[in-house]
Amino acid sequence: MSATIHSAEILCVGTELLLGDIVNTNAAFLSRKLAELGISVYKHTAVGDNPKRLKSALAEALEHADLVITSGGLGPTYDDLTKETVAEYFGKKLSMHEESLETIRAYFAKTGRVMTKNNEKQAMMPEGATVFPNHYGTAPSLAITGGENDSKTVIMLPGPPGELCPIFNEEILPYLKARRDSVLVSRNIHIFGMGESAVETALGDLMQTATNPTVAPYCKEGEVRLRVTASADTEECAKEMCDEMIERISDTEVGKFIYGLDIDSIENALVSALREKKMTFACAESCTGGLIAKRMTDISGCSDVFVGGCVTYANEAKVALLGVKEETIKAHGAVSAETAVEMARGVRERLGADIGVSTTGIAGPSGGTPEKPVGTVFVGISTKDGEIFRKLSLSPMRSREYIRIVSATNAFDMALKSL
Repeated sequence: MSATIHSAEILCVGTELLLGDIVNTNAAFLSRKLAELGISVYKHTAVGDNPKRLKSALAEALEHADLVITSGGLGPTYDDLTKETVAEYFGKKLSMHEESLETIRAYFAKTGRVMTKNNEKQAMMPEGATVFPNHYGTAPSLAITGGENDSKTVIMLPGPPGELCPIFNEEILPYLKARRDSVLVSRNIHIFGMGESAVETALGDLMQTATNPTVAPYCKEGEVRLRVTASADTEECAKEMCDEMIERISDTEVGKFIYGLDIDSIENALVSALREKKMTFACAESCTGGLIAKRMTDISGCSDVFVGGCVTYANEAKVALLGVKEETIKAHGAVSAETAVEMARGVRERLGADIGVSTTGIAGPSGGTPEKPVGTVFVGISTKDGEIFRKLSLSPMRSREYIRIVSATNAFDMALKSL
């Protein structure tokens, strides 16, 4: 077995990346996967379909990293030159890999397509390469080791994410796990209602001094995620180290803002809590325009807890569908605590849910007033035990999308707290 891998660079090949024709999602995917393995990613590089520039980028990456993962440039056309360029760099000759050739032929036969002569190019492999089959396309993936004591490794993956992602999960992960000298375990603490700077202030000393486990913050709209990562000889030991750190963090002022561990989103946390309590949820939306319902229904099987929702953008819809009183809107306005509460009550009662939530506000960029500027949002919640609201005063400089996302997340947070 070749040397242990500690560091990596990601080299994405394709002129279309440089032109902005496609978004480079492969680099993000690979970085996440390598982080889970405890392999530090030093750099992302994108290079066009040019062998000279590709060879230069490859040489630079291998100066710093044990591993370089490439994506793209394994196709059958003349400008797909990743494999040839890497083989030349390591001084390895290409020859026909008969097993890959047969797999490619079988793929074309299965899909009912005609295999052209240039597809045979994809079965040409450098001497000594480890070949990984591609069950999702025609280009096999491969790994080459070289350099002093075979201390450098290049793994080449096809460019389409529909091929790259499953191949990495099924073939490359086991290959890389065998190259580690320790076990790495990561746990994720999900926080809402406390900003990144406040979290860092509360945990600053711990975050700076912790080395194993490490604690690293990550942010998205309105939320903070803390990744706790431990390295140990066994997975069980690493998990125990993470659990001890999570307990320390939970005992700080951050603890009351934690809504879950190792979950995809706050809406997932809500669905799990609703199932545990055998309760149901409904939403009435104005400024969020169906985003709450969309995020709920993105969760497979949520129909056991999510009854449904109403998008009542116009005042007339709020009155007709939710039973909001016309005098409430006249007296306080559509964007008000009173309207938000009546919306939440109306959707709960009319859809027969245990919890009703609502959003009404000004997402911008127009529509604001001195009294109610852009970013003013009221989130209402109604249960059999009572009704409350939350006023949000989000920055009017934020985008319409941001205001809607944060408003929806606040609705989930209030519903979760009500449980």
